[in-house]
Amino acid sequence: MKFSRKQKIALMVISLFLLLALGFLGSQDASLLGDAAVHVQHFIDAPLFRLGGMPINLLFLFESAIFLVLLALVSHTFMLVLQKRVLTYTPLEPGQQYAVARVLSYLLFALGLVVGLQSLGLNLNSLVVVGGALGLGVGLGLQAVVANFVAGLILLFEQPVKLGDRIQVGDTYGDIVQLRGRSTWVRTNDNVVIIVPNSDFINQKVINWTANDRQVRIAVPFGVSYSSNPVEVRDITLSIAGKHPDVLLEPAPEVIFLDFGDSSLDFELRVWTITQVQTPLTLKSDLYFAIFDAFGKANIELPFPQRDLHLRTIAEPAAKVLKSMTTSPPR
Repeated sequence: MKFSRKQKIALMVISLFLLLALGFLGSQDASLLGDAAVHVQHFIDAPLFRLGGMPINLLFLFESAIFLVLLALVSHTFMLVLQKRVLTYTPLEPGQQYAVARVLSYLLFALGLVVGLQSLGLNLNSLVVVGGALGLGVGLGLQAVVANFVAGLILLFEQPVKLGDRIQVGDTYGDIVQLRGRSTWVRTNDNVVIIVPNSDFINQKVINWTANDRQVRIAVPFGVSYSSNPVEVRDITLSIAGKHPDVLLEPAPEVIFLDFGDSSLDFELRVWTITQVQTPLTLKSDLYFAIFDAFGKANIELPFPQRDLHLRTIAEPAAKVLKSMTTSPPR
């Protein structure tokens, strides 16, 4: 669930107010309160359990929950302000800006958590018990969560992929739109967001089409009949590629004579583009339409599979039928 900016500010104000109110309630003397309030105070002050010798009551839990919500909102707001208002004036790329802002927000959250827990009266030495319980939980079933979080930190620091990259991991092909602590959001050409665990980018082979820059080469294979002139085919195809608005003139398009196929001369048109990185099939379709039209006007035949059948032996009745078909006059 996403909150607007006004909703986040309102939630921060409410959380801060509740935190102050609970602190005020816990600091008041029972004689200043009514009987009902005294019973409520005793109820919320009654220890539920102990953590490292420290009694944990409802007031502590309420204050901790409100503090965590407030700290999460502050760290998230800090990340957005740092990314959109501060780092945009630096020479860092957008992906690097996002990584720096995300890491600093993690550090702010961790520092605020330590300071906040100490201010609430929790002795951090007692967190050894919590650490042991967490380690047990990791051993029982949180390995995937921890692995994805660690993989997310690796992605932020090493940046094999970053925001805006065109990537392919497994069967997923699209643009990275968000890098989160546990997962990465990839938007496909169908405007569908696929949430990929961060560990997949570490454990699997990942194709990053735009790791160096947004310039990508696209191959368009095609074939012509053996009666065609290869030089004419090359010149017509290069002319088509040079006229397309999304094909770069530098590096220049090229036509490669691949092979003498079974029923065709096989070629491959190679073009470079920046604008059609997200939709390479659209560019290939445009070029195929233009090639088909130009070859038709130049009387260049597009081949189809052909086979010659040679019969060594044949049954006598079938031979008579074939002989009659070849000797009978046309109708």
